[in-house]
Amino acid sequence: MASPDRELLSRTARNAVRALMSSLALGAIGEYWENEHFTRNPDVTPGEGGVRKQLFDAYAASVDWTDADHVTRALRVFESMLRRLDRENRKYGDDGLPADTVTELREAFSRDGCRLDDELRLHTARVAHLSVHVEALTEASGIHAELERVRRFGADYPDDAIGAAKQLIEATAKLVLLKRNLPVDERQDLPALIKQAQQALHLHPAALPPARNASSPDNADSIKRILGALTSAAVGVAELRNRYGTGHGRLAAPTGLGPRHARFAVGTAATWCELMLDTLADPDAPWRKASAMAPLADGTLTTSHELARASAPDRKE
Repeated sequence: MASPDRELLSRTARNAVRALMSSLALGAIGEYWENEHFTRNPDVTPGEGGVRKQLFDAYAASVDWTDADHVTRALRVFESMLRRLDRENRKYGDDGLPADTVTELREAFSRDGCRLDDELRLHTARVAHLSVHVEALTEASGIHAELERVRRFGADYPDDAIGAAKQLIEATAKLVLLKRNLPVDERQDLPALIKQAQQALHLHPAALPPARNASSPDNADSIKRILGALTSAAVGVAELRNRYGTGHGRLAAPTGLGPRHARFAVGTAATWCELMLDTLADPDAPWRKASAMAPLADGTLTTSHELARASAPDRKE
C-alpha cells in the first residue's frame, strides 16, 4: 500500500497569504485566481474571516495541492496578490508591505522550498525528479517526506538539497532495517548505517560470496566493484552534507555551491536509494532466498541480529 500523496505547499504558507486578503480588493482576488484557470468551489465550508477571506478559500479549495502544475499556478496567484498589495501600500505613501509581514511570508514559504525575493516574486525549483520503488512498502512515509524535500529544494537552495539528499539515504537505510526486522540504533553514524543496510540486503561487496555460476550477476566481480563505488558515493554525500549542507550550525554560509553540486548529491542519493528499495521489493532478490544465517566479511556465519551488532561501531556509554 503506497503512502498518500503529500501536499507540495503547506497550509502554513497558504494561510500566510490568506491573512492578507482583508486588504486586497474583492474583484482582484477572483481575477488573479481565474487568470490561472481556477474556479470557485461552491461546496467549500466558509472559514473564519470576512467575505474576502471566504472568497479566497472558495478558490483555494479547487487547487489540488499535491499536483505540481496546480501548485505552480497557485504560486503565481499568490505572487500577483502580494505584489498588488505592495503596490497599493506604496500608492498611499508607505514603503510597501511591512518588513515583518515579508519576513513571516519568507519563513512560511521557505519551509516548502520556495524563496520570496525582494520584488516579492516566488521562486521554486526541483533538483531532480526522483522515483523509487515504494509501492510495495508499508512504512515509507519517511522516504516520501525526504523525496518531497529534495524535489522542492533546487538551484536556489543547494545546501538544503545536499542536506535532504543525506537524510534521504538515512531514511532509506532505516526503512530497510525495519523491513528486515533488524534493530535501528538512532546513535549510529551514517557510514555504519549504510553498511548495515546493505548487508541486510546482501548488497555490501565485502559480504558477497563467490558467484556459484557464471550466469548469476549478483555476485559477479563487476557488481562487487559497482557496489563498492556506490557505497563510497553514499558515504561521500554524508561527508558533503557535514561540510556544506544544512543540519549543522555554521558560523558562515557555505560558498561556491551551485545547482550542479545539488544535482550531483541528489543523483547519487537517488541511485543508492533506488537500488536499496528495488532490491527490498524484488521477490527474486538473493536476500529473500538466503537462510537466516548471513555471511560476514570474514566468511563466518551469523544470525541477522548478530549481523546488526557486528555492523554497528563500538560505542562507549
